[in-house]
Amino acid sequence: MSTNGKPLDFLWFIPSSGDGTYLGTDALSRPSDPAYFREIAQAADRLGYSGVLIPTGVACEESFVLAANLAAYTEKLKFLVAIRPGVASPAYYARLAATLDRVSQGRLLLNIVVGGSQQELAGDGIFLPHDERYDHADEFFQVFNDLIETGHGNLDGKYIKAHNAALGLPPVQAHPPIYFGGSSQAGIDFSVGLVDKYLTWGEPPAQVGEKIAAVRKAAKAKGRDDQISFGIRLHFIVRETDDEAWEAADRLIAHLDDETIAAAQQVFLKNSDSVGQARMVALHNGRRDKLEVSPNLWAGIGLVRSGAGTALVGSPQTVAARLREYQELGIDTVIASGYPHLEEAYRVSELLFPELGLEGPRNQIRSSFGKKQVFGGGGHGGNVKVASGS
Repeated sequence: MSTNGKPLDFLWFIPSSGDGTYLGTDALSRPSDPAYFREIAQAADRLGYSGVLIPTGVACEESFVLAANLAAYTEKLKFLVAIRPGVASPAYYARLAATLDRVSQGRLLLNIVVGGSQQELAGDGIFLPHDERYDHADEFFQVFNDLIETGHGNLDGKYIKAHNAALGLPPVQAHPPIYFGGSSQAGIDFSVGLVDKYLTWGEPPAQVGEKIAAVRKAAKAKGRDDQISFGIRLHFIVRETDDEAWEAADRLIAHLDDETIAAAQQVFLKNSDSVGQARMVALHNGRRDKLEVSPNLWAGIGLVRSGAGTALVGSPQTVAARLREYQELGIDTVIASGYPHLEEAYRVSELLFPELGLEGPRNQIRSSFGKKQVFGGGGHGGNVKVASGS
């Protein structure tokens, strides 16, 4: 249970640039495939996840288009979809958001991504320095929110100029919830005047606690300290025992060599001005011999993956205990993932959710003949296995 007595809100992840069993190799990799993403989304919908994060970037499928597709194949699942100020106008994004909320019947969540890769930003035609990107985003969302909430927007700003902007068809939700993660002071100052959910990557609890305290202090200065809640973005490697989980973590990076790690780290440092990315790199500094950066918090994924680079590793009981440490700091939402994402969605739901007091799979077939459920071959000659249904 969270500090307010409610269970954690648990979301999963759609790996829209591709997936795989190992990091840093093409062995057993899975290329981007909409049919595979539908499998993951439908599994998450059945398994008790409240939603899925759909990432954004040049290597990813377009997040709004993918979310619209997945909405047609799911029932309750919400979609945390990226808005990237500067890539398109606030009026255009307002139409996208309103339409997606309508076609999904109110299942849209919005994730602000200001951007951290200078190379990618330049490719999108954005050349503002780090802090100015937040000034631009602030003006962007003045117009965007006015359109979403009233259908009209006007602004004569330094970065955004909108005259008689209009939204003809409103979203189902009066205010689709806004999520955001940013570790710099400029990012924090931007977030506290706007967002509903502040997100942090999976840093050690002490660092997460410091960040939450800084956000709360800044939010209080704007009179919004009671309007912002907190979430964390983490990978998970959960197995029946701690030893099995650590063995799985080792296997995940078994194909990584020092050259691959060094090349990835160089790209992160060269192309990114993200404070959050720098904090992720600092947890391991590219060294694979010091990856447990806090009890059961493993930084191996960040050796070659940008963005969220840490995983909680252990048995269901161990991982649940680590999550409770974050809950005590104020975390009430988890955005989770694991490699490969289809299989790990099942593992996390089946093994971890019971320890967290979360409901597991929906639409399970239960025996109507008492405590025993029969599995095996149907018809004549099938091998029959009798298993306990309790």
